[in-house]
Amino acid sequence: MHAIRLHTFGPAENLRHETVEDPRPGPGEVRIAVAAAGVHLLDTALREGTPGGPLPLPELPTVPGREVAGTVEALGEGTDPDWLGRRVVAHLGTAPGGYAERAVVAAERLHAIPEGLDAAQAVAMIGTGRTTMGILLFAGLTADDIALVPAAAGGIGSLLVQHARNTGATVIGLAGGAAKVARVRELGADLAVDYTHDGWPSLVRAFLDGRGAAGATLVFDSVGGAPGRAAVDLLAKGGRHLVFGWSSGGLRTGGPLEFAEGELAARGITSEQVLGPPMLARAGGDNPLRTLETAALAEAAAGRLVPVVQRFPLAEAAAAHRALESRATMGKVVLVP
Repeated sequence: MHAIRLHTFGPAENLRHETVEDPRPGPGEVRIAVAAAGVHLLDTALREGTPGGPLPLPELPTVPGREVAGTVEALGEGTDPDWLGRRVVAHLGTAPGGYAERAVVAAERLHAIPEGLDAAQAVAMIGTGRTTMGILLFAGLTADDIALVPAAAGGIGSLLVQHARNTGATVIGLAGGAAKVARVRELGADLAVDYTHDGWPSLVRAFLDGRGAAGATLVFDSVGGAPGRAAVDLLAKGGRHLVFGWSSGGLRTGGPLEFAEGELAARGITSEQVLGPPMLARAGGDNPLRTLETAALAEAAAGRLVPVVQRFPLAEAAAAHRALESRATMGKVVLVP
């Protein structure tokens, strides 16, 4: 089979399209003929040799990628035969291997792909979608909210815009560049603003003034840095700041916004980092991540959330990484063998 392999940590060009042996499923595992493999910004950090949060650096050579969808074509010993031939999607967990024509995964991680979803959409929901569902556990959006979404054309941001619209909330989407702003408007944002232009907060304030609003009630912050700070400054008294990333500073060097002591309390604003243990605790159950995955797939199957997907051929994984790193993509990036 063909797969993308990384032999040396470094730039995107180190991702090589090679011929390798087909993986063999062990006990309790299946082999999937991959129709779509998810690409995550975290993959770019691991490729460079930067540890990514809870994920360790892989042993080299490695086949990157942790999200796959396709058809089960082989079973390991003791695996339920009903899986054979079914369309499935799975998050591989900490074990890589997704950037390939075939991938092996424990059967307990499988989800049947709902009718009406293609493989790329299913991949978008199994990782990016499950994170979105976890973030929404903290949001409690209502029709009275004014939600501000930085990076609104991204994988998570585009889903947040749709959910906020579905609740009847007022939605302000921030994106970089005319094409992304247009896409955010298509997703249903009441106001879409290019935050790469100086003075964009003035456009938001004018919009809020026109609605008689003192400010936004909620900021979904995956960006941090100057855009994140400006977004927080647009919050009204009693507003909420939900943090789940800091892409403006880069995964390697960035970090969440820091506030002066007492600054937020004086404005009645709460700021909360929601990824990791807080999200898992809120999701609850014996397998919180699976709970979120199931919820995400159900939302997509019902048509309430439609993932935005940008596809690249498997052989062009390096181009996909470069596009992600330069913020030239929209929605979830997916490799198609």
